Amino acid sequence: METKVFKPSAVDQAAALIAAGQLVAFPTETVYGLGADATNVAAVKQVYQAKGRPSDNPLIVHVADVATVERFAKPLSINAKRLIKAFWPGPLTMIFNLKPDALAPEVTGGLTTAAFRNPANAATIALIKAAKTPIVGPSANTSGKPSPTTAQHVLHDLDGKIAGILDDGATKVGVESTVLDLSGDQPAILRPGAVTAEAIEAVIDEPVLTEQHHVGATEVPKAPGMKYKHYAPDAQVYIVDQVTDWPAALKWAAQQQVPMGVMATDAVLKANELPANCEQFSLGNDVQSASRELFAGLRHFDTETSIKDILAQAFDNHGLGAAYMNRLNKSAGQTHFRV
Repeated sequence: METKVFKPSAVDQAAALIAAGQLVAFPTETVYGLGADATNVAAVKQVYQAKGRPSDNPLIVHVADVATVERFAKPLSINAKRLIKAFWPGPLTMIFNLKPDALAPEVTGGLTTAAFRNPANAATIALIKAAKTPIVGPSANTSGKPSPTTAQHVLHDLDGKIAGILDDGATKVGVESTVLDLSGDQPAILRPGAVTAEAIEAVIDEPVLTEQHHVGATEVPKAPGMKYKHYAPDAQVYIVDQVTDWPAALKWAAQQQVPMGVMATDAVLKANELPANCEQFSLGNDVQSASRELFAGLRHFDTETSIKDILAQAFDNHGLGAAYMNRLNKSAGQTHFRV
């Protein structure tokens, strides 16, 4: 099929495709999502097919208002209402217990819970309202590959596989939303993102579990990113843990005598002379810019077919750095450069 690209001024045309059961990628402040009517089972099945996504990997439901959540979820707790007031619209996804048969198993992975988010993007809120339905929205990429942060990334992976893309430029955050499970006895972060555990705890005044990011091979994950390989480029990624490790890492890179990629901050790139066989990609000045540029950098080197290995800079594993390192570790398969 032809994949049409719509600007925000043509949001009604994109919404008509969603309402007709078609797939349309949409922008958020985090990454681009692949949208389908969350109440249309046939449309949701197309999402899995277009992405090549495992069927037990649940989808996040994107909504334009809290009233839509209340249509499907059991009564929201005081904590849920506090977090909605503090962080919606924004990069926080929350998992709630559902009313019986509220959403199809294709959306929930067969669970009695579902994840909901109110994205901070005016074009997408207009899309949801115009389509008159909540929309599912996994990242709009081939399953397992780096998430898309521009419409061009979506086209690279899904051109001809989906009906349209709502193009609102590059995303602002660059890593997917925090996923917070509120369906159990204690709040638990299942996927770190821009909304940190500390920020959540400050709102609800109780501890949040933070080591819940993985499930076993036979378990059904409650949230994306917990079970299957994610964010991986074709090249092997090696994480460089310390700034002081870069001279040794670049010496090793020079010895490989094959084209190499280097993803690091401007300070690291300026402080170290890159070997002739290395191509650089700037992660900017800090963890905020690095999070925004991480997937773009991995995708950049995916298009450089001669590059087989990438050295990538680590950050401290707290705050937004926890989200960045979660994605980087997955993209590298937990592979670190060792001095």
